[in-house]
Amino acid sequence: MMKQICTALVSAVILLNALGCSKDRVRAAAPPPQVVEVAPVIQKDVPLQGDWVGTLQGYVNAQIQPQVSGYLIRQDYHEGSLVKKGQLLFEIDPRPFQAALDQAKGQLAQAQAQMANANINVNRDIPEAEAHAIPQSQLDNDTQSLLAAKAAVEAYQAAVEQAALNLGYTKVISWIDGIAGITTVQVGNFVVQSTVLTAVSQVDPIKVYFPISEQEYLRLADGATPGSTDFITHASRAPLKLTLADGSTYQHPGKIIFADRQVDVQTGTIQIVGEFTNPNNLLRPGQYARVAAPTGNLRGALLVPQSAVTQLQGTNQVTVIGADNRAQLRTVQVGPTEGTLWVITSGLKPGERVVAVGAEKVKDGQPVNPTPYKEMEGR
Repeated sequence: MMKQICTALVSAVILLNALGCSKDRVRAAAPPPQVVEVAPVIQKDVPLQGDWVGTLQGYVNAQIQPQVSGYLIRQDYHEGSLVKKGQLLFEIDPRPFQAALDQAKGQLAQAQAQMANANINVNRDIPEAEAHAIPQSQLDNDTQSLLAAKAAVEAYQAAVEQAALNLGYTKVISWIDGIAGITTVQVGNFVVQSTVLTAVSQVDPIKVYFPISEQEYLRLADGATPGSTDFITHASRAPLKLTLADGSTYQHPGKIIFADRQVDVQTGTIQIVGEFTNPNNLLRPGQYARVAAPTGNLRGALLVPQSAVTQLQGTNQVTVIGADNRAQLRTVQVGPTEGTLWVITSGLKPGERVVAVGAEKVKDGQPVNPTPYKEMEGR
């Protein structure tokens, strides 16, 4: 009997020890709340900055084409050089046109001689017709011959002028100041009026074309008189910044000079044209560059650190820490960025706390140990 009692006591002691160890393991398995860095949701006005891809174009682009057909005998400019309005660029063989001018001058001289003779006949016939020495019909015929001779003179004078113009057109000039491009023909080629010999572009100032959204257009127009054409007066005050292909910022600011007449219904954008001074001719037509400009202010915007926003499968989430220090996952809508902050357009309220560092370590509903967010380099 005593043996059974002893065995029971030993079993009870072993069981109590086991239960105690189990409780210790449970207590050891419960981790402390995860330490996270939290930041308050800030509310303030945010200046909006537009950023677009633009294409540079010459302020004026002139295609140089001959106005007469003939063989090209000389190129009088250096490709890629600056040329002045009226500067000689090409010469076409002038000999056929000089011959045509000489022929027209000869025909004019012959017509003028015929007109002089007809005038003599009329002057002689008038007193004789008045004295009835000749029939009136002879005077009438001589008068008509004089009129025909005058018409012939005028026609040959026009022919001489046209021949002189054609001879002048054998010297192909630039119609504007600008940079002349590469020639598309060679000396000795036969050219016609439709042949494009080269192109000249005025590049100082230079234009930049870039599309902006309808919303950005309306923000740029904010302050212009409704129903007026004052958009340019207002929008031209917004300085344009140009970032070149190598990442450098162009030293001269630009301005908006006009907007297209309509919004593109396919893209919802409107074409804007700006201009930049280009004294060193660094900018060239056809270049791509990024154009930036302030487009207005977003009043009372809510901002959080960019590190607080997690993007997952097309949605944006933040981890909000409630008054009980428990994590709550929340879907938000984001707007533009402002430095290291991100504008939140919906899903948060001013003053709420969001996890800026450590959000990936906590789950929805999990208690955390929040500490102030310390913005550090490289984070």
